[in-house]
Amino acid sequence: MNPHFSRLLPFAALAFAAALPALAEPPASKLVADKSQIVFVTKQMGVPVEGTFKKFDAQVAFDPKKPEGGTVALQIDTASAGFGIPMSDAELPKAPWFDAAHFPQARFQSDAIKALGDGRFEMAGKLTLKGTTKPVTVPVAITASGGSAVATGSFTIQRLDYKVGDGEWTDTSVVGNDVQVRFRFTLTGLGPL
Repeated sequence: MNPHFSRLLPFAALAFAAALPALAEPPASKLVADKSQIVFVTKQMGVPVEGTFKKFDAQVAFDPKKPEGGTVALQIDTASAGFGIPMSDAELPKAPWFDAAHFPQARFQSDAIKALGDGRFEMAGKLTLKGTTKPVTVPVAITASGGSAVATGSFTIQRLDYKVGDGEWTDTSVVGNDVQVRFRFTLTGLGPL
């Protein structure tokens, strides 16, 4: 063996070992915000009412072939919540509801991602809303669509767990406690399913 080569071998091994974590990281995907949506559905006096969050962002590092190594972080601008009814929309950012002045963002951070087969996944994580953090499990279905991927899912939370609709609004006969959250995220850069 060439003596120069044998002296370089430990350095080559170190460089390769240093590169391994970077190679193992899942690819980063980008959220296409104008082709994505977050909807929330609650019942007012027993009638379903649908609202949306207009501003949100996500950081997705996720390989569908090796989901257990992935992470998903989502930030939602609470002041962007609305039903499309001016009087209601003016109330949502106020203290009894989202209190956007003190809690401008709601957040989801994944802890574990599990493949269920056929493009379906289960994401366990923590949802932080109005200063309260609770564990949630979110089912997600991913489909390829041209050069991008579409992730859809829904889950239900209880608004009073997060003090959304505080004070006089804790009466669940007026505004229901269950809130269904539905999402459709368009992502670029996601690996093949």
